[in-house]
Order: sequence, then C-alpha cells, then structure tokens
Amino acid sequence: MRVALFGGSFDPPHAGHVALASAAADAFALDLVLVAPVGKQPLKLGIQSESFADRMAMVGLACAGDPRLVASDLDRPRADGAPNFTVDTLETMRREFPEAELFALIGADAYLGMEHWKEPARLFELAQWIVATRPGFVLAPLGIAPAGRVHWLETVHVDVSATGVRERLHQGLDCEGLIPSSVLEYIDSHRLYR
Repeated sequence: MRVALFGGSFDPPHAGHVALASAAADAFALDLVLVAPVGKQPLKLGIQSESFADRMAMVGLACAGDPRLVASDLDRPRADGAPNFTVDTLETMRREFPEAELFALIGADAYLGMEHWKEPARLFELAQWIVATRPGFVLAPLGIAPAGRVHWLETVHVDVSATGVRERLHQGLDCEGLIPSSVLEYIDSHRLYR
C-alpha cells in the first residue's frame, strides 16, 4: 500500500488542494492520500482563522469526489497546546500504517524551507517526498535529501491560494470554481470567513 500525508492549514481547502492531491495519487499510484489539517503550525503560529473542527469538516467535503482522498485528523491539535511538527505526524503515520510505503506531499515553497524544520534528516527517513513545483520556483534536491527520496510533481498549476480565497470571502466576492461547491455551502451556512 502506498499512503501519502498531505498536511496544511486548509483554511479553507480549495480547488488547488484537491487537484494537487488527485494528481499526486495519479502520478505516484497512491492508494490513499491523508489530507490532514494541522492543529498548530510551528512556522505560522496564530495565522489560522477558522477552528480545527471546521477545517476538518471542509476537508472532508472537499475530498468527497475522489475515494483516494481522505480527511484525516492525524495532525489534530495537541493536548498540550504545542505546535504540530511534521516529523511527529509522520512517526504517528508510520505506527498506523506499518507496512505501507509512506510519502509526504508538499508545495515548492514549503520544500525550500525544509532544512529549517524539526529533525529534517529524519523526515526523509520516514517518507519519500512529492514536491509540487510552481512557476517561478527554481528547485533542486536539498543537501539533506538522500537520493531517490524526493520526487517532482510538475503536472498541476492551479493558481488559487487560501489567502486569496479568504480575502474574496471577507469581501463577499464570488468564489465559485475556486473552492468546491460543498465547501462553499459549508462556509455560507456556518458564516465562516466574515
């Protein structure tokens, strides 16, 4: 079994997230992509605007169209309130899927900062990394990445950002096509991003 972690704020999950996860599943024959909203990102403390429960619900709705994509609370808020670190999440994932070949899916911008993450060398021991390239980013394997542990995903370039979607929602602008309609309905019915 081939299982990938796709972590992020997902505040809110948008069409680019779904397209990226599905493209990675196609390109790397992934059986399962765990789309996991982070409880508290160590590098973005205080940035999330909606609760973990709302982000989990929205991710579940966003994933509904592809059976390989599953909303996961693997990266839920820690009981002690501390930030979530990817290395710890991958350790948990390894325990939950002991026989699986593990992958982690990230964007180019996050990849370029991995050397500053907690236990960066351990990250590459725990999982292979699928890096979604972006126009304008020059990418090369990081010095800490062993050969064969980083794979490029160049097929998806959806120009949508959660920040841009949040701004449009705050301004009351149309977001049709930027986020799945079920997520948009959830946002409207729960009066999020006002």
